[in-house]
Amino acid sequence: MREISNYIVPTFVLFILIYAVRRKTNIYDSFLVGAKDGILTIFHIAPSVIAMVFAINLFLNSHFLEFLFSFLNPLLNQVGVPISILPMAFIRPISGTATLAIMNNIFSIYGPDSFIGRLASTLQGCTDTTIYVLALYFGSIKVTKTKHALSAGLFADMVGIVMAFIITFLFFGS
Repeated sequence: MREISNYIVPTFVLFILIYAVRRKTNIYDSFLVGAKDGILTIFHIAPSVIAMVFAINLFLNSHFLEFLFSFLNPLLNQVGVPISILPMAFIRPISGTATLAIMNNIFSIYGPDSFIGRLASTLQGCTDTTIYVLALYFGSIKVTKTKHALSAGLFADMVGIVMAFIITFLFFGS
């Protein structure tokens, strides 16, 4: 199987070249137009990405989550929810990379086959980076009215978070 995958990309490129030659398309000029469009897309997307990275770092370095979770700790202990998973649940709609780092930390401390490791994996799969997606894609095409998309996306994330907890408790217990 690995040998087949080594030939897929070169075969695809060869197919494109043959198709372009048969259609009598100037391949080099088309490539340059695509490269130019790609660079313009990067310039349109970069401000949104930079703003999002700045906001995420500011939020994470403020230690607001630790302060918030200190009040929730007694309630969560009664329900059986591990406090270590909450930063991941709160950050997931904002940043996929930050939640992967949190999940990696959970794996290194508790192990991937622990209850909290399985919960982190389920949470990662049940949710999406809604705010990041809205900032990136809507920002790149200059959409400014994102109220309904944001509400629907955050509601879907909330349902995903709740279902991740329910599914993990049902299948793996606490």
